[in-house]
Amino acid sequence: MKSLLATSQDPTLALMRLFLAIIFFAHGSQKALGWFHGYGFQGTMHFFTAMLHIPPFFAVLAILAEFVGSILLFFGLFARIAAFGILVNMFVAIFKVHLPHGFFNPMGYEFPLALIALAFLILIKGAGGFSIDGAIAKE
Repeated sequence: MKSLLATSQDPTLALMRLFLAIIFFAHGSQKALGWFHGYGFQGTMHFFTAMLHIPPFFAVLAILAEFVGSILLFFGLFARIAAFGILVNMFVAIFKVHLPHGFFNPMGYEFPLALIALAFLILIKGAGGFSIDGAIAKE
């Protein structure tokens, strides 16, 4: 368990973790709660299952990865697991939504690709400084 939580006290990692957490809290809140002009849980489930043909179990996992994962990232608790969920979520988003639109925004895959890079950093290096993971791993 300690190897999963082990991390340096690098403040740069903490900053990257917080940026990723804030981005995904906003997007996850749209999907889970309907905040920030989102569709809420039911609307998102309908979009994922009916429009994107994602099985309901995986649709729920995607919503949880964004919403719960963002909260875990913010506190640096099980950050690698949260980052993995977000990383997988963004790969699915690229292949199910963004790829046909090319690289550039507004619908291209450049933004999800940047989020994958941040999630991958946390997956490999850990939560960084000011994290619960770091505090637990020290004990």
